[in-house]
Amino acid sequence: MQLPNDYLERVYAGVLGKLIGVYLGRPFEGWTHQKIMEELGPIEYYVHERLNQPLVVTDDDVAGTFTFVRALEDYGVKPDLSAEEIGKAWLNYIVEERAILWWGGNGNSTEHTAWLNLKKGVPAPHSGSIATNGQAVAEQIGAQIFIDGWAMVAPGQPELAARLADQAGKVSHDGESVYAAMLWAAMEAEAFVASDIDHLIDTGLKQIPSDSLIARLIADIRAWHKAHPDWRDTRQKIQDKYGYDKYPGNCHVVPNHALMIMSVLYAPDDFQKAQMIVNTSGWDTDCNAGNVGCLLGIMNGLDGLSEGPDFRGPIADRMLISSADGGNSINDAVRQAYFLANLGVQLAGRPSLEAPKNGAQFHFSLPGSQQGFRPQTDLDATNSVRIGNTEFEGSRALTIDYEALGPSQSAVVTTPTFSPREMLDMRTYDLMATPLLYSGQKLKARVKADERNRGTIEARLRIRVYDERDQLRDIDAEPVVVQAGAEALLQWTLPDTGGQPIAELGIVVTSTDRRADGRLIVDYIRWDGTPNLTLKRPAGDGDFWRMAWVNGASFFSKRFPAAFRIAQNRGEGIIIHGTRQWTDYQASGNVMIHLGNYGGLAVRAQGLRRYYGARVTRDGKMQIVRVRDEDTKVLAEIAFKTEFEKHIAMKVKAEGTRITFEADGVSLTAEDTSSDAFRDGGVGLLVHEGALSSNEIRIGAA
Repeated sequence: MQLPNDYLERVYAGVLGKLIGVYLGRPFEGWTHQKIMEELGPIEYYVHERLNQPLVVTDDDVAGTFTFVRALEDYGVKPDLSAEEIGKAWLNYIVEERAILWWGGNGNSTEHTAWLNLKKGVPAPHSGSIATNGQAVAEQIGAQIFIDGWAMVAPGQPELAARLADQAGKVSHDGESVYAAMLWAAMEAEAFVASDIDHLIDTGLKQIPSDSLIARLIADIRAWHKAHPDWRDTRQKIQDKYGYDKYPGNCHVVPNHALMIMSVLYAPDDFQKAQMIVNTSGWDTDCNAGNVGCLLGIMNGLDGLSEGPDFRGPIADRMLISSADGGNSINDAVRQAYFLANLGVQLAGRPSLEAPKNGAQFHFSLPGSQQGFRPQTDLDATNSVRIGNTEFEGSRALTIDYEALGPSQSAVVTTPTFSPREMLDMRTYDLMATPLLYSGQKLKARVKADERNRGTIEARLRIRVYDERDQLRDIDAEPVVVQAGAEALLQWTLPDTGGQPIAELGIVVTSTDRRADGRLIVDYIRWDGTPNLTLKRPAGDGDFWRMAWVNGASFFSKRFPAAFRIAQNRGEGIIIHGTRQWTDYQASGNVMIHLGNYGGLAVRAQGLRRYYGARVTRDGKMQIVRVRDEDTKVLAEIAFKTEFEKHIAMKVKAEGTRITFEADGVSLTAEDTSSDAFRDGGVGLLVHEGALSSNEIRIGAA
């Protein structure tokens, strides 16, 4: 398969288009056209501030889209990925009542209904079928809103995109909902190689039955588009024939799909106008605008996103992907573009893309990218700081422009590395996340001062850490002098933070002269190494330290003497901390089982159902197990006297293919050389139908 020459940048534009659309439409999701016109007027730009809401929020459109596509990573990058495999990914990454989905209740929320079916052992596609859930539940909008990832891994392959969207959609939906998903996925895949909107629609129609309601709806809208130059007239036609009052359920696919088709017909080459139309039209605005944004982002590229107002600047690539893999939650459009493009090149039979700048986490190598960096907002000098992106040494780099910096002033830019304080104001969707970087890791940044700079500057690394009142405090590394035209490597081993999570990472520029004006170029920022930290209850009564764990247990409270006490009512409960960057490490601490069939530690956890467990059992066993979906394989086992309400000193080490577990001096070792072995992931505390506690967990080198 021949990939487009600009494939990666088109994927990046598609991800950005999705984000822009979701963030535009999210604040007034569910409003009618009439209410929008009365209270907001035409939606020409972001309106979140007018409604006292954050811009970058948790949302099912973003979280589901960029989580479910990870089934390709977990079950093989292959064109015949099945609905059953994607359903298994749901159970691994979705935290019940907390992550990704609208948890509106059985029979109300289609996705919640499907998740309950999966949990009961009803595999996909039966979990989402009309036969299982009824037509009204099965034909809501969800299959359509999650399809963009499947299209972006299949550039120029509409049949493949439609097939993947079909399998993914059938985990939770059926009927017309899946047809809508298949059609739009095919359109997005074809948009990599064609830019005629009628051709894209025809390509999508080839993937679905010609007598389907979606196909008939599109024929109507095309006719109305030809007859009515003003989109408002067609919108009224849609309301009259396909409006919400014609279809049961909370958010049926048909009315919303109609608005999407209308928007791209009236503004195929104008991103801003298409967003204005689809958002001003009302109904499920974030979903509709997200799909429209992704399609036009792919079709028209990064330049198309820039032809109207600055949609990219306020977002600065930021995205939140709430899931049980907490290290994937604080994310950005650049990171996601590379992830999806790598899946796409592998599906095309090509080798993976080379990691930019030797695998640096922040490399700024795509045009206009900022990877979340913005001026620190609580500083007096913020208004003199501008962030940009420029060509640099054959790639690209971040730029920090500063003006009139005096000896006591700083120009500071930061990016989130953990949940922002704004999450406390987010509605509907929780954010499950763990920090990206940790005490003991080595942080590096290569910077260069522009040769035209006026005045000498110092540059230093900064982290921002939550304190005892859940406010951010700054911790800075030693400064390095950077003369005009010179470069420097900023290096820092991250200090102990007393159990508090690192919320932001930044760079500080200060003047050593009376005045400094100019630019600092940031080539890359990276961190490496095994964390060296103690997870514990920090001083004060804050809560972000506890929210730094993915909570997959029925009950996890800080109102007990022990820092970590979890309880699970049915089945297994687990809380997880850490990222997929953790490979070889050890975790240790005293663990007390208050009740349960088993309990202990997890390592290399990659979600709720993918980890190694080091556990002791109620019936007198000590085990190392590999949990992968519904299968638990005992890798090693020995007799052990388990007692409730007694501290058990536990230590588990993951090093290469070997897992070593010690409990009260008893040692057990297992080797896992299988093809589905886990090579990375975080640490966890787990218990089965009972309660477990620990006061601290220490993480260090294996």
